[in-house]
Amino acid sequence: MLSTIREQVNTVFRRDPAARSTLEIVLCYPGFHAVLLHRLAHSLYTARWYTLGRMVSQFSRTITGIEIHPGATIGRRFFIDHGMGVVIGETAEIGDDVLLYQGVTLGGTGKVTGKRHPTLGNGVVVGAGAKILGNIRIGDYSKVGAGSVVVHPVPDQSTVVGIPGRVVSNLDPTEALEHGNLPDPEGQLIDELARRVAELEATVKALRQER
Repeated sequence: MLSTIREQVNTVFRRDPAARSTLEIVLCYPGFHAVLLHRLAHSLYTARWYTLGRMVSQFSRTITGIEIHPGATIGRRFFIDHGMGVVIGETAEIGDDVLLYQGVTLGGTGKVTGKRHPTLGNGVVVGAGAKILGNIRIGDYSKVGAGSVVVHPVPDQSTVVGIPGRVVSNLDPTEALEHGNLPDPEGQLIDELARRVAELEATVKALRQER
């Protein structure tokens, strides 16, 4: 248990430049609290202490604003930055070294049974407010832009943005998720349509002048 806590503290230091001390992390980081409480809730849930696992999960939700179902499987060095409003469903699977920002949902798409929540590979980064829905896989070291809604599988080492989410680039797994530099596929489409309309208007004008 102590090694798990130590690793989680080191994860916060590595991920968040605002972290100043171990005491600050232990006392003031809801993502830190939520992950450790989930480890406890998950161990109870897998031991078939379902109600007790849910009680720990609900306690964690109350004090952190982060809702993680005790059935979710989460790898090592998982970090939730800020955290408020994060929801992780029962059959979600999360790899190692994954980073989620506030408002992220790993949810289902209906009342289907069985595996109904996403799988996130190793090193995935999910921006604030993004929604990843259904039994889909987000490939290793992929990045999901803030506010995106992803409902289809994503290959390894990809950047996904938009509603619905679209793969806009492949990237080096060591690159950070630079929200200010992400492409805007909808904006690019609108720009292209505006260019085509301008060309058509110029053509019509030229034909009128010939007449």
